[in-house]
Amino acid sequence: MLEAAFIKRNKARWEDFEKQLNHQQQVPPDQLADVFIQLTDDLSFARTQYPKSRVTQYLNSLTGKVHREIYKNKREEKNRFIHFWKIEVPEAVYHSRKQMLLALIVFLVSGAIGVVSVANDDTFVRLILGDGYVNTTLENIRSGNPTRVYSSGGQMDMFWMITLNNVLVSFRVFVFGIFASLGTGLYLFYNGVMVGTFVMFFYQESQLSQALPVIMLHGTIELSSIVIAAGAGFTMGNGLLFPGTYPRIVSFKRSTFTGLKIVIGLVPFFIIAGFIESFITRYAFMPVAVKMMIIGLSAMLIIYYFIIYPFQLKKKWKNLT
Repeated sequence: MLEAAFIKRNKARWEDFEKQLNHQQQVPPDQLADVFIQLTDDLSFARTQYPKSRVTQYLNSLTGKVHREIYKNKREEKNRFIHFWKIEVPEAVYHSRKQMLLALIVFLVSGAIGVVSVANDDTFVRLILGDGYVNTTLENIRSGNPTRVYSSGGQMDMFWMITLNNVLVSFRVFVFGIFASLGTGLYLFYNGVMVGTFVMFFYQESQLSQALPVIMLHGTIELSSIVIAAGAGFTMGNGLLFPGTYPRIVSFKRSTFTGLKIVIGLVPFFIIAGFIESFITRYAFMPVAVKMMIIGLSAMLIIYYFIIYPFQLKKKWKNLT
C-alpha cells in the first residue's frame, strides 16, 4: 500500500486517538488498551513498509503516549474480572455487530428451511432428530407429557452435563470460523435446521403450544448464545478474509482476540441456561404466567447485554471525545 493511501485511510482514527488522550476526562482503561493494540499494529505495519517515514515516527510517539497513559491509570487486578464483562465483552460485541446480525439471519433462514422440509417430507424429522429421539418423544406425547425428556435424570448431573456441552458447542462454532467463516456458517446452519425441524415436529403432533414455552424456558438464552458464538466465529473468519489496512496475520490475530472475548463472555449465560434446563424446565405444567415471566426476563437479559448496553457504552465513549 502506498504511504499516502495508508495515511489517508487511518488519519481520522489517529486524530481521534489524540483527542481522547488530550481530553480532560479520563478515558476508560479498556478503551485505552484497545487503542494501544490498534496503534501497535499500525506502527508495526509502518515500520515494515515505511521505516524512515515521518508517519512511523509519529505513530511511535503516539503509541508511547498511550502506553504511558495505560500504566498511569492501571487498574487494580481485583477489578479485572468485573471489567471484563462490564467493558471488554460489550465492546467486542459492538465491534462484531454486523457479524452478529449475519449469524442471526443464517439461523432464522436455516430454521425456516427446517420447517418447510418437515412440512414436505415425512422422513425429514427422523433424518435430523434421529429415530431414538422421535420414538421417545412420541411415547411421551401419548403419556401426556411431550417434554418429559427434560425431567429425566438427576438435576445436578444434568446441570453439569448440559452446561459443559453448551460451552463446548459455543467454542466449537467459534473455532470453526478459522475455515474462512465457512465452518461456522455450516455448523450454525445445521443447528438452525434442527431447531426448525424440532418446532415443526411438535406442531404436526399438535403439541407446539405446550412444548414450545417449556423449551424456551432455557432455550431463550441457550439458542441466543449459540447465535452470538457464531457471530464471534464470523468475526474471526472475516479477519482472515478481509484484513483491510492490516497485514492478514495481524488482522486475523485481532479478530480472533475479539471473538474469543465474546465466547468467554458467554460462559455465565450458558451456566444460567443450564441451571434453568436442569432445575426448572422439568416442571412442564407450571403456570403459564411463570413460564412467560422466565422467558421474558431471559430475553430482556440477552437483548440488554448484547444489543442495548454495547451501544450505550459506545455512545458514552463518543461523548469523551
